[in-house]
Amino acid sequence: MAQLSSSQHRTLTALAETVLPAGKYLPAGGEKTAARIASFLDDMPDALAMGAGGVLAALDAASFVRNAKRFASLSPHKRLALLEGWRTGDPIRRLMLRSLVAPLKMAHFDDPALYQKLGCVYETAKVKGEAKPAYLRDRVHARLDGDLAIEVDVVVVGTGAGGAVVGRELAEAGLAVAFVEEGTYFDRTDFNGRAFAMQRKLYRRQGATFSIGNTGIPIPLGQTVGGSTTVNSGTCYRTPDRVLARWREQYGLEELAPDKLGSYFERVEDVLGIAPAKRSLLGGNGRVIERGCNALGFKKHGPLRRNAPECDGQGVCCFGCPTDAKRSTNVSYVPLALKAGAELFAGARVNRIIVEGGRAVGVVATTRERHTLTIRAKAVVVACGAIMTPLLLGAQGLGGQSGQLGKNLSIHPAAGALAEFSEQVLPWSGIPQGYSIEELHDEGILFEGAMVPLELTMSATQHIGPELIRLAEGFDHVASFGFMVEDTSRGRVGELRGQPMIYYSLTDQDVAHIKRGMDVLAQVFFAAGAHTVHTAINGFEILRGEADLQRLRRANVKAWDLDLSAYHPLGTARMGRDPATSVVDPDHQVHDTPGLYVVDGAAVPSSLGVNPQVTIMALATRAAEKIAARVA
Repeated sequence: MAQLSSSQHRTLTALAETVLPAGKYLPAGGEKTAARIASFLDDMPDALAMGAGGVLAALDAASFVRNAKRFASLSPHKRLALLEGWRTGDPIRRLMLRSLVAPLKMAHFDDPALYQKLGCVYETAKVKGEAKPAYLRDRVHARLDGDLAIEVDVVVVGTGAGGAVVGRELAEAGLAVAFVEEGTYFDRTDFNGRAFAMQRKLYRRQGATFSIGNTGIPIPLGQTVGGSTTVNSGTCYRTPDRVLARWREQYGLEELAPDKLGSYFERVEDVLGIAPAKRSLLGGNGRVIERGCNALGFKKHGPLRRNAPECDGQGVCCFGCPTDAKRSTNVSYVPLALKAGAELFAGARVNRIIVEGGRAVGVVATTRERHTLTIRAKAVVVACGAIMTPLLLGAQGLGGQSGQLGKNLSIHPAAGALAEFSEQVLPWSGIPQGYSIEELHDEGILFEGAMVPLELTMSATQHIGPELIRLAEGFDHVASFGFMVEDTSRGRVGELRGQPMIYYSLTDQDVAHIKRGMDVLAQVFFAAGAHTVHTAINGFEILRGEADLQRLRRANVKAWDLDLSAYHPLGTARMGRDPATSVVDPDHQVHDTPGLYVVDGAAVPSSLGVNPQVTIMALATRAAEKIAARVA
């Protein structure tokens, strides 16, 4: 895209100076911060980068209307007053401000000097390159020298929780398998734990995927070998029995009863080494949450089950595990598949599914070098995730018989809170998501640890100016925790200029659950000894005790008052027995296209209320049996 204009750059610099003033030892934001964001925007899709320029222009226009001066010409006091008006104003201005301020915070707080002042590690120790076994050298194709055409039994598009698992199972069953993955195959030598850098490297659109509706919700998606398993927190839950019962009743999926899925869950758990988080690695966050739960008399709380048996608590799970302790599919299922004879083509984007005589018989992909990769197969497995899978199918008119493709999107809307303590918490030390509270799980609210590095934590807060800097410089006394809701809201996925467009509006019931969850989380923090709680609810950003909680309980909170995030898109090609109401059948085959299978979060019939990777993996293990029986 075109560079920011000189006027826009001045406005961006003034914005950085205002949002990020100097603190006791933290330097003020300014030209350096703005330059980093300008570079960031240059790498973004044109529509998003142009949107940022539009927000800067709107800020200048608002300043001129109010003060007869451009924003950069205002005094610091008037700049801050204008921004505070946007921060606490209508939903559109709040969202516009957030879209610019969040990356500014990310860039500014990504500062080794600040980390040193706080006493925490800025960057994980660099791992030396290691000799790779032959199957990881010879069967991973990161680039092609020219066009290539091959034939296999099964081609799998995607290497996340669905694709990697089904590919491994099929390869070990003796079938010829080829993976096609849009992302790069990184290993732990590439992971330095830095949020700003890793987000640009490992996430689709550099982490800037989001939904629009009655509130904007970021939905970060992994784009790398391993998909979102490479950048998740490693939390592992089985599908709740009540959810499986609902699938049986609503979608006729008797095959997915608990007793019939049990062996598939066990197989996944064995591969991933799933076990409760070690108490020694729960850190200050786990300590204060446990104390608060005990003080309130809660019975259902404790260490989470995770897929990281060798974890050492470096706290950077969401940016690639630097020790390979977390058994994401890039270090578990994908290598197992390659060892069994599968081939992996990384950095290749599938743009066509080959259909002949009504049957899927292969794919065509384009590599980064603009070469064409054609893979013919007896079966095609699409496992691009709940956002991208419906776009790939829909672009060719596949899977649309029921009218449900791209619809029924659930995302588990999530919110978090920060709490300030007089004691040192050292939140960066330990597992980021190692502890849970299940007291309200039957109500559809699940609390889980939610610690991320300083720059990402500050970018998620609503604060700007001196209050933001004060909070950042006291980060060693801050705890962080979050929760998600089993949503009744449903959205849809479309496409605009080659980019996913996600539409999702919260129901009143889900808004009430988020309000309830924030109330209970604040109670836990206060019971643990916190003196201040920072929430994600507009008008209630700071709570200092019971009086503020009573005020929150009386408030009529709306969806647009919430700053949320979401990490678990599901359901956009949902499974069901009836072709009139679902996209794939109980064996994962698309109803209207033999030989075409969807094996990822898109096929999951509904919201789960728990982190979905184990559900997707268990379903993928089962799907592989069904596919092998038809292909062999």
